[in-house]
Amino acid sequence: MPVLPGDPPIEVHLRRSAQARRFSLRVSRLDGKVTLSLPTRAREREALAFLAGQEGWLRRTLGEMPESQRAGVGIGSLVPVEGRMLELVQGTGRAIKVDGDQLLVPGDPARAGVRLQAWLKVLARDRLAIASTRYAAQLGRSYARLSLRDTRSRWGSCSHDGTLMYSWRLIMAPPSVLDYVAAHECAHLIEMNHSPAFWAVVESIYPNWQRQRGWLHDQGSSLHRYRFASTTSEPEDRD
Repeated sequence: MPVLPGDPPIEVHLRRSAQARRFSLRVSRLDGKVTLSLPTRAREREALAFLAGQEGWLRRTLGEMPESQRAGVGIGSLVPVEGRMLELVQGTGRAIKVDGDQLLVPGDPARAGVRLQAWLKVLARDRLAIASTRYAAQLGRSYARLSLRDTRSRWGSCSHDGTLMYSWRLIMAPPSVLDYVAAHECAHLIEMNHSPAFWAVVESIYPNWQRQRGWLHDQGSSLHRYRFASTTSEPEDRD
C-alpha cells in the first residue's frame, strides 16, 4: 500500500479497474479512506505522480472531515446498538455483554472494535432472520437464504431466487427500523418492483412504514460513520 509522505503520512489504497479510463482519487466521506483508481494497464509510477499533484487537495479534504468520521471504534467509544448509545468498556471473561448503558468487551483492547463488529454481525443475523421469517410467513412465502453485507447504497435486497441480503449495520438502528427493512424485502418475494402493488404489500404487513423509512433517509448515513475494521466506502471524487 503506497504512503504519501508528510505530516501526517497518508495511506492510499490502489485499485485497478478495467472500467477506469483515467486516474481518480477518492476520499470516503464516512471514514476518510483514500482510494486511487487507475486503468488496468496504467503504470503505478504515473499514478503516484498524479497522487503527488493532488496532495494539497487531499490534505485539505481530510482536514475538513470531522474527527468522529475518521476515528475507529475502541474502548471508550459510544456506539449505537438497537437504537441505544452504549459505551465500550473493558470487560472480563470471554463474551461481550450489555450491562445497562455499557458494552463490556473483554480481551485485547486494541481489538475491541474488531470483536464488536463480529458480535454485531451475529446479533444482526439473529434479529433479521427472526423478522424475515415472520414477515415471509405472513405473506405465505419463504425465502431461500439470508446474507449480510456492509453495503452503502442499499439497506437490503431480494433476488429472484428468494435470497435476502441486508446491511448488518441495521442492528445499530432502532428495532422498528430493522423490522421495516425486513418487511420491505419480504414484500419483494411477491412484487419484484416498487409499484403501488408492492407498497400495498408492505402496508399489509408493516402499517405506517413511512416513519421508519424516513429515519433511514434522515439518519441512516450516521450508521456508516463507525469504523470497526477495514471496509469499503462511498467516496468523494477527485479526477
